[in-house]
Amino acid sequence: MTKPKLTHEKMKKMALKRPGVKKEYKALKDEFDLIEEMIKARTKAGKTQEQVAKKMKTSTSVIGRLESSGKHSPSIDTLRRYAKALGCELKIKFVQHHNQT
Repeated sequence: MTKPKLTHEKMKKMALKRPGVKKEYKALKDEFDLIEEMIKARTKAGKTQEQVAKKMKTSTSVIGRLESSGKHSPSIDTLRRYAKALGCELKIKFVQHHNQT
């Protein structure tokens, strides 16, 4: 009998059951969301990291760092240049929480 595969989603679900992991994950949610949006936009534009790097006049490793979590918080200018390289425009907005007064 074969064991069921441990997918990324299953592993994430298991890890998030641990209070410390869940707290840290929530603290990084905005960064994860930004990275996900960046990768989605690049994929939708049909561009590789190499193509984006050339448009931004930088290296593929810089794009890789932009699209990975944790150690790098890109400036607004860098995000604008990334968006422009994809044929997009950067929009930033504040969204009111529904339970706030």
